[in-house]
Amino acid sequence: QVQLVESGGGLVQAGASLRLSCAASGRTFSSYTMGWFRQAPGKEREFVARIDWSGDSTYYGYYADSVKGRFTISRDNAKNTVYLQIYNLKPEDTAVYYCAVRRIGFSQYDYVYDYWGQGTQVTVSS
Repeated sequence: QVQLVESGGGLVQAGASLRLSCAASGRTFSSYTMGWFRQAPGKEREFVARIDWSGDSTYYGYYADSVKGRFTISRDNAKNTVYLQIYNLKPEDTAVYYCAVRRIGFSQYDYVYDYWGQGTQVTVSS
């Protein structure tokens, strides 16, 4: 059974930083793409970032245009954990943040991801 557990969300003021974590269990994820998505109230879930495995122990991060420069995705394979560091939070970042795993290939489309966490709420006050 694959499980993804997000943590690190909370209520913060605009301009603050947060680091979200997603701990994976059930198998080794070192070769899988891991992604972060978010869903704001009344909106569809949207891609935030993903980190891909290149096949030679190198990983590459990709970001939605709306978060470039403020979000950084990283992973610690020894801990089976992926992180999302968020700087200079804005009220429009308020959403439930989900991590997800895609076993084969790279994508920013949520419907192709295989496993999902339960989400962690991030609320940014102005």
